[in-house]
Amino acid sequence: MPSQRLAAVASSPVRDLLALINRPEIISFAGGLPAPELFDVPAWRAAFDTALSGPAARRHLQYAPTEGDARLRELVAARMTGRALPTGADQLLITTGSQQALALVAAALLDPGAVVAVEQPTYLAALQCFSMAGARLVPITPDDPDSVADVFARERPELLYLVPTFANPTGRTLDAGRRAALVALAERHGVWIVEDDPYGELRYRGAHLTPMAAGSDRVIHLGSLSKIGAPGLRLGWLRTPAALRAALIVAKQAADLHTSTIDQAAAAAYLATADLDAHLARLRAAYRERRDTMLGMLPRIMPAGTRWTDPDGGMFVWVRLPGPADTAAILPRALDHDVAFVPGAPFYATDPDPATLRLSFSSSTPAEITAGMRRLGAAVTAG
Repeated sequence: MPSQRLAAVASSPVRDLLALINRPEIISFAGGLPAPELFDVPAWRAAFDTALSGPAARRHLQYAPTEGDARLRELVAARMTGRALPTGADQLLITTGSQQALALVAAALLDPGAVVAVEQPTYLAALQCFSMAGARLVPITPDDPDSVADVFARERPELLYLVPTFANPTGRTLDAGRRAALVALAERHGVWIVEDDPYGELRYRGAHLTPMAAGSDRVIHLGSLSKIGAPGLRLGWLRTPAALRAALIVAKQAADLHTSTIDQAAAAAYLATADLDAHLARLRAAYRERRDTMLGMLPRIMPAGTRWTDPDGGMFVWVRLPGPADTAAILPRALDHDVAFVPGAPFYATDPDPATLRLSFSSSTPAEITAGMRRLGAAVTAG
């Protein structure tokens, strides 16, 4: 029998869907997947060749320090500093994807029964992670700092989890004023903030917003190469406040000793030699067109009264159908129409809204999006 903690964690419908929709005729808006045709394969091939060449090649196949490859941490720190988040290499812990960083934070900070405040809806795998740690999840509305203050005073959470830039699943971005207000509240109440930032460099309009961690030592900042590099590498990082560094390193040691040595070395070679900014420019141009195609189709295929977000970046559009709709019941019809999406209810910690759904535009071409949205409209209106 599974442990009580694991038994309380529901399987991810996103991962379940990915296992079901491998038929080539299905157009999937379900997974938040980067476009594989845009992977920088030649530069990554060269980076792995560099990592496996010369006198360091054998070292790159050996065990490594828990904190991560020193050169990779230097390069990531320099990039973060260039994005208005001053960071030193000694502040970074390399993780096996930013999902592991979440698990390390939970291991370091949460005892069973601890309260975690989460925006509603929020990243599904974060809900799984905190639930498996035995935490009690309390929803907040980050756009309303007064209500957040009430939750902090009443529930006394250990941490607040946010995806403040191009959030998964909504695509929403917190403005600078609300970020500052939330940081001030966290400092006043002694709450840690987890600032999860896998999408921040995928901005298609508007000005860059300073990360919340730049203004406070109570913010734990998570980053990743998955959305801008290659998710198969499973490389992320955690910017550690000094007060938590030792505990997080011990949690990492207990989890897996260290992240893949060869993958870290290749990532360091890639960041040192490839033109990541040029690659990001290509990603932004392609994803901007895909987002605009999806947004342009929504008023043509959805019933009157449907609402949706208009994200400035990232990978997702969040949709709410009118009336007492149930998108979980619509999903089988959609699959019959050879299109897939993720019902919105699992993204809620409490009181789910069954009329919501998440659409990802990043992994489909504009032509596929146009065809898939027509199929989706037929499925939605068929009932």
